[in-house]
Amino acid sequence: MKAKLGMSPIAWWNDDLVELSDDVTLEECLSQSRSAGFTGMEKGRRFPDDPAVMLPILKAADVTLCGGWFSGTLVDEELAVNMARIEPMIELFKAVDAPCIVYGEVGRSIQGQRSVPLAQKPRLDESEMKAYANKVTQFGEWCAEKGMPLAYHHHMGAVVETEAELDAFMNGSGAGIPLLYDAGHLAFAGGDVLGVIDKHHKRIRHVHVKDVRMGVIEALDRTRQSFLDAVALGAFTVPGDGSLDFEAIVQKFADHGYEGWLVVEAEQDPKANPPEKMAEVGHKELLRVMGAAGYTVETQGFPKQ
Repeated sequence: MKAKLGMSPIAWWNDDLVELSDDVTLEECLSQSRSAGFTGMEKGRRFPDDPAVMLPILKAADVTLCGGWFSGTLVDEELAVNMARIEPMIELFKAVDAPCIVYGEVGRSIQGQRSVPLAQKPRLDESEMKAYANKVTQFGEWCAEKGMPLAYHHHMGAVVETEAELDAFMNGSGAGIPLLYDAGHLAFAGGDVLGVIDKHHKRIRHVHVKDVRMGVIEALDRTRQSFLDAVALGAFTVPGDGSLDFEAIVQKFADHGYEGWLVVEAEQDPKANPPEKMAEVGHKELLRVMGAAGYTVETQGFPKQ
């Protein structure tokens, strides 16, 4: 089995907490992750939106674009509104040969609001979840028809956060909306990180190998502290530096024949946790556990012409 290893630039620049950002250029970010061994990088706010500008940067760094976040609002807004917003992103991602766009629901979400505690996350009743899941499926099918599949990101503070909410969403949605499995968000939400892979592996298209520091999470007062408070306190980290058993997680993916991207997404203070060093820690641990599971990790970065 083959797999590819990528990173998210959120380790270098945090879009929601500017104070958790390192003063490095896009070229430096790509160079540091590539020197650690990663061949892909998800899109961040310092990436250009013009493929004619982005492609030479990726080629020079020997890195491919392996995904990127789209802030969806389908829980509140119409399909047409989201279609109009994502269409330029679809064309960009097609031009640079990215594997998928990550759909993150921000409608009603508290994930970016530091003043709103975790306990006040939005919730959908059964009928609302069914309607929402159907709407997201339609959107995913439309994006796939345009040539760029989505991967749905369950997320702390959003309408699909817990394992039960993810199950309800998956049961109400269809194959037109694949799943992004995020180990860290699932663990933070109290979910079964291995059981969810068993339940939903057929729809998992993209994987975030985010680790957590359970001591930080367990100490949170969810009636007072927000998701961003947890991030600032160090709730997340890279594989090999946290609490999750990635040997078991990766073995579970191997058992189900997953082949694709595994992306390290670990937002934390870059001064206390230098991104280049953390990239090396995460890559070393992933190589170890993927080798144990029988994976061959692809080493080619930017596709050779």
